[in-house]
Amino acid sequence: MSLPTQMRFVDLPTPGGPDNLVIATGPLPTLGPEDLLIRVEAAGINRPDVMQRKGLYPPPKGASPILGLEVAGEVVALGERAEGFAIGDRVTALANGGGYAEYCAVPATQALPVPGGLDSATAAAIPETFFTVWANVFQMADLVEGETLLVHGGSSGIGTTAIQLASAFGAQVFVTAGTSEKCEACLGLGAKRAINYREEDFHAVVMEETKGRGVDVILDMIGARYFERNIQSLALDGRLSMIAFLGGATAEQVPLTPIMTKRLRIMGSALRPRTATEKQAIRDDLIDDVWPLLEAGEVGPVLHAVLPFEQVAEAHRLMENGDHIGKIVVTL
Repeated sequence: MSLPTQMRFVDLPTPGGPDNLVIATGPLPTLGPEDLLIRVEAAGINRPDVMQRKGLYPPPKGASPILGLEVAGEVVALGERAEGFAIGDRVTALANGGGYAEYCAVPATQALPVPGGLDSATAAAIPETFFTVWANVFQMADLVEGETLLVHGGSSGIGTTAIQLASAFGAQVFVTAGTSEKCEACLGLGAKRAINYREEDFHAVVMEETKGRGVDVILDMIGARYFERNIQSLALDGRLSMIAFLGGATAEQVPLTPIMTKRLRIMGSALRPRTATEKQAIRDDLIDDVWPLLEAGEVGPVLHAVLPFEQVAEAHRLMENGDHIGKIVVTL
């Protein structure tokens, strides 16, 4: 396949606000021996992109400095050791960076076939949230059928994915969200109870709903502001999985005794720094356990907005405003 030598991409000459993102032209990415080159048709917008844009989340060593952690499109070239795909395949992939561009190189082990019937915008909204939820809720926190899960930020891309996957695998889901509209959306996706955190104390509601037992797993992106109440809200042998610190990264004067008396497990992880082997293990689990659900239409990403590539700054503004329900995607 004949490829151009130049491509459009989103450049960030200086960290700062959304308007610092500009469309530029440069060479195609270098293809590693185990990589796929994808002609990008859509790219997801994620909070780590916002943090990188602000200069708060530099890419790992060796990763593309171009923003963008998930894409969907067509395979147009293969590294000499890339396996499992052929030129012309439609794929969605977790990128290590470089997604805001017309072409993106990704390890073949982080790519997945586009589930049948999905367009590229919908497919591009899958990898970052599905990888994150699977790794933190199912692999690390060991959520199983019959257990209870509390998801903070239930209307976010992560939250809407967690509700659907946990429900599909037989767990009962509680969520927090900031408006009645967001709460209704979460209920529509399968949550048993949606708690408007501006009007109710989530700990009190959880304890009432579980008859004083607490929940088995909490997926938390708030951090310090919720830490004490999270511990109080966990059941015996409960697990707290932390993926972000939107409410602060330092918890002070928090009683630690419940961690011991309830045999709690507290864990956290970030997806981007994980090794290629770890990301492949998540990918393989998704193909085995989640892709059949996507193929059957039993779960799927919730799209809030799909914008043209040229409106990437507006996409970032939507993300930062926090009014969205589900995912924001740009298309090329």
